[in-house]
Amino acid sequence: MNEHDGDIMEKDTILKFDKFIARKKPNNIHQEKPCPFCVSEGLSEILETHDSIILVKNKYPVVQDAFQTVLIETDDCEAELSEYSKPHLYKLIRFGVKKWFEMEEQGNYKSVSFFKNYGPLSGGSVRHPHMQIIGFYDVDYRENLKEGYFKGDEIHSSNGVQLNLSTMPMIGFTEFNIILDDDLTGIDQAAEYVQKTVHYILHLYNGKGCSSYNLFFYHWLDKIYIKVVPRYPTTPLFVGYGFRQVFSDPYVLIEDFQKHSF
Repeated sequence: MNEHDGDIMEKDTILKFDKFIARKKPNNIHQEKPCPFCVSEGLSEILETHDSIILVKNKYPVVQDAFQTVLIETDDCEAELSEYSKPHLYKLIRFGVKKWFEMEEQGNYKSVSFFKNYGPLSGGSVRHPHMQIIGFYDVDYRENLKEGYFKGDEIHSSNGVQLNLSTMPMIGFTEFNIILDDDLTGIDQAAEYVQKTVHYILHLYNGKGCSSYNLFFYHWLDKIYIKVVPRYPTTPLFVGYGFRQVFSDPYVLIEDFQKHSF
């Protein structure tokens, strides 16, 4: 057995969440409120801009012992990642990964996460397209990973990048994995797979689409792993007992994805 494929996580990680700061956060996904990202003058500390893409310090750092940033993807509040032009898509993913790597290389953090929430069931609070990059001072997300989480039945591969359907998901049911080398030679191909997967989730998944998803990036074992997860209310079998489930007919989903996307 590979040392990274144990059945039990090596370490439990507990983060502290500041509920007092959370109460002040704007929420225009579940409430009718103005968008906090549409007026650049109202943003907190701007760290860097790249055309319409803006990296800012998070004004509401709800996770303690971490440096939190927000990557605003575009100045179009109603835009959505699956609809971006290829030039903007490539620019966004390259810029986001560059800033993520730079935070890793600073040496100030034990680990740095890069992720995106979209939709009412994703855990997000602002509709305007954005991602987050968080540097954790005391915790390492890689201690909770297993290689099996990123293995699966292949959907497509090209230019050294693989897209698969997880056979050992972290939570359960459907998790799509995109895998590439961390020299980033396949970064544009990975971006295309992200866009195709998000489009499939929103419009075609389970025959009717899904309103929410999460996008997670992991830098581990000389690879970049990207996990795209359709979000629904979490099954009680996982919440109460830690039981993960997968569909009994995964090849139906794979064939449907291939038919509509490749």
